[in-house]
Amino acid sequence: MSGRLFGVGVGPGDPELITLKAARLIGAADVVVYHSGVGKQSNARRIASGLIPDGVVEEELVYPVTTQTSDHPGGYAGAMADFYAECADRLRVHLAAGRDVVVLAEGDPMLYGSFMYLHDRLSDDFETQVVAGVPAFAAATATTALPLVRQTDVLAVLPGTLPEPELARRLADTDGAVIMKLGRTFAKVRSALEQAGRVEGSWYVERASMDAERVLPVADVDPETVPYFSIVLVPGDTRPGVKRYEEPAPAAVEPASDAEVVVVGLGPGPDRWLSPEASQVLAEVGHVIGYGPYVERVPQRPGLVRHASGNTVEVDRAREALELALAGERVAVVSGGDAGIFGMASAVFEAAEDERYAGVAVRVVPGISAVQAVAAKAGAPIGADFAVMSLSDRLKPWDVVVKRLRAIAEADLVLALYNPRSRSRTEQVAQAQAVLLEHKAPETVVVVGRDVGRAEESLTVTTLGELDPETVDMKCLLLIGASSTRVTPAGRVWSPRFVEQA
Repeated sequence: MSGRLFGVGVGPGDPELITLKAARLIGAADVVVYHSGVGKQSNARRIASGLIPDGVVEEELVYPVTTQTSDHPGGYAGAMADFYAECADRLRVHLAAGRDVVVLAEGDPMLYGSFMYLHDRLSDDFETQVVAGVPAFAAATATTALPLVRQTDVLAVLPGTLPEPELARRLADTDGAVIMKLGRTFAKVRSALEQAGRVEGSWYVERASMDAERVLPVADVDPETVPYFSIVLVPGDTRPGVKRYEEPAPAAVEPASDAEVVVVGLGPGPDRWLSPEASQVLAEVGHVIGYGPYVERVPQRPGLVRHASGNTVEVDRAREALELALAGERVAVVSGGDAGIFGMASAVFEAAEDERYAGVAVRVVPGISAVQAVAAKAGAPIGADFAVMSLSDRLKPWDVVVKRLRAIAEADLVLALYNPRSRSRTEQVAQAQAVLLEHKAPETVVVVGRDVGRAEESLTVTTLGELDPETVDMKCLLLIGASSTRVTPAGRVWSPRFVEQA
């Protein structure tokens, strides 16, 4: 009969925080396993030392590297993969011999723990059980008596090894946060906290629940003194603009005389296509509101609060911006491309029709549109009269879409089609193609631009008859030429400015 594998959390350091179940399993183990660094005592074994029975078989698993660099052919990841494979083979011998194996894990086994990698390799072959442990951040919040998250706050657990810009973005976008894996990453972590405007009110806890525990405001910590066993707590209460139930409802206020919401077009993607005016607005406002991927394009900085939301709540998003402006905040609502072309500008004006927002001005800052970007990449296909349509029927009936397609085709205009396809709308491109072919020749030039301006951009020149709707996705914009639209020998597409008399 095979032995059983147990991943047992022993908590952050204080032996009294080991659970009763963990203590029972450690005391009954045939083999006790723990990890350690080269030349270092295992912290997990130190915590559980009073529970390890005499005469038990001990397996010490010594990490081959303790930094993110290695001369292994596969780098750090390759070295660690080989290490965990070797460790699993060592434990497999005990398990196959019928011995119960307990792997000690600091904190909780499944929270940045090494046991996970043994579990990956052994759980399919042997009975395996995980015993939860008190994580270090739980001990740290108890030590500091900090309310980390309240009500509907979101808690993010972040590794300090993240790239600094990504860490700053996530700190700005969450309510409460725990940052682990510090040590030599602390200087970068503090810089990210400063960029996110979250240093004030954040606390550093070293060796939580241990005798050598140290607690300091983050701003007071010397980066040279930070060990690996330390974390940073960022309470949700420190996020700018946070509201709590126990606070009295604010009295109604008259909007400031300069209350304003600025709607900003970010362009199709590259920073170089962002206008100086748009850059200036984004550098001055205190709040940026928009669809998540667009908000992420705005660099985090101290004092900036970013409000990201889904793709179908445009008017709700606009109301949020108007409410902030009413309260005296400087607010920008962002859109990809040009905000006035199927973007947030009209949604803000729609929400602003409410008399409540009569005192809030709405200003629109233009951006390079997707149709301009695709046309420029192709050549000059919109050099003559052209029309722009969205193929989405989310805000208008499909029969209206068809009516307009026919009218544009009969007028022989170049046509730019936004939103040609989505996960739920898969047939519209083929249907639109059929409608257009009622009035346009199959050899009509068609340009398919995907992600133009970004690293993964592509541009395809084809014809209306040969267009394959299955190659078109939500990242595409289509340009359907007029009868006069031409393709040069070099593959450039253009539409003459002149129209011959009929």
